Amino acid sequence: MHSVDHEVMEALVAWLQAGETVHLATVLESYGSSPRPPGSLLVVGPGGATVGSLSGGCVEEALIDDLTTGQRVVTTPERLDFGLTEEDTAQLGLPCGGHLQILLERLTPKAETLEAFTTILTQLEARQGVLRHITLGEAEQFAVEAPAAPGPVLTLLEAGDETRLSHRYGPGWQLFLIGAGMVSRYLAEMAQALDFRVTVCDPRQAMLDEWHVPGVRALCQMPDDAIRAQASDSRTAIVALTHDPRIDDMGLMEALETEAFYVGAMGSSRTSASRRSRLAALDIPEAALEKLHAPVGLPIGSKTPPEIAIAILAELIAERRALAAG
Repeated sequence: MHSVDHEVMEALVAWLQAGETVHLATVLESYGSSPRPPGSLLVVGPGGATVGSLSGGCVEEALIDDLTTGQRVVTTPERLDFGLTEEDTAQLGLPCGGHLQILLERLTPKAETLEAFTTILTQLEARQGVLRHITLGEAEQFAVEAPAAPGPVLTLLEAGDETRLSHRYGPGWQLFLIGAGMVSRYLAEMAQALDFRVTVCDPRQAMLDEWHVPGVRALCQMPDDAIRAQASDSRTAIVALTHDPRIDDMGLMEALETEAFYVGAMGSSRTSASRRSRLAALDIPEAALEKLHAPVGLPIGSKTPPEIAIAILAELIAERRALAAG
């Protein structure tokens, strides 16, 4: 399962390849209780079909209705505001006090447009960042720069009569699980609903043969090799769950040297202390060991596999929010 924004790009490219004209909406600003952050995407395709979300409410419905009935005709990128008045808030279903500004673009299936968005999708598939620079006031005038250095998701620049928006598309959030056990199953199922792309890695084929979670990529290999190849970026969380130190420790040694925003390992306080001692004896620096969340998850008194999964996800959400806030 890919992130929501990744799915938007897949649908957008597919529709352009099919010769369809689409509309892409991007959240520019959100205030108050608006549920979707700046940079969130919605694509409106043929017949009003959509992928993505702007508000989780009626903003989408109002926008789709305007586009499909011809009440709104987009020629150049437009900035639209929702929720500025109490009437808007009530009519559009925005949470109390919510305010949303979006950029709406009309995209046609011409070669240059298809090439730009195919580049974006290719970069996201490779878990690389990419920048799209949009010239407001000009139809389909944008440039794609890849790879992009880390930076803000959206940057609006005004120079004279020209306004330019730079939108950074980064790789989606990834949860990399070491071990295909019961806790992993609950964790994978719940994490996908939280916009994580989930990978489970276990060198024990028998464990993977019992793994039945739709949408999850399964790898039968040692975790250190897999982490090195595809789980080393700053939007990845890595959690070791096998209870077998020969597997968990191999993965953690590699994980603690990556840019992963979260590295955790399941076990009791006593088990976690023993693990830290083993890793230190293997020359893992103290600064790297400080990244390790062990025991993993928030201390909510969890005992059962689904409770443990909830505790881990609660901590992941907190860490992800802190990272997004800068």
